[in-house]
Amino acid sequence: MSYIQHKSEESLEDYLETILMLSLRNPVVRSIDIANELGYSKPSVSVAMKNLRQKGLIVVSPEGYITLTDAGKEIAASTYERHKILSRWLISLGIDRDVAIEDACRMEHDISPESFAAMKSFIEKNMSGDDGHDNDLYMKHNA
Repeated sequence: MSYIQHKSEESLEDYLETILMLSLRNPVVRSIDIANELGYSKPSVSVAMKNLRQKGLIVVSPEGYITLTDAGKEIAASTYERHKILSRWLISLGIDRDVAIEDACRMEHDISPESFAAMKSFIEKNMSGDDGHDNDLYMKHNA
């Protein structure tokens, strides 16, 4: 995969993850909400939403409300799971929470499925006391 393709996939995952997290906090998600959350311009988000719509990952209502399709939810949930697990692991190593969350944002896109599965299994066996609902481990990717 080329660098540009990789960055495009990373961006797609970031947008879908952001839509998922916004949908958990807000009754509706609009492009302006995504732009504000990520610190991107409205035109950039509009282009990205058109792209996601064409890929069948989101649906946009006539009112401009954005909803993830099943395929979009699957990618968003997978990305967020990697984010949570990686954040928890880094924090458990003693890394500052903010640094860990930011590093997890970068790592979540690059870790292989095999490495992530092994890491997840290890963390689940060795780290107790987490109910798996650490929504506070989500942070703006470009904060």
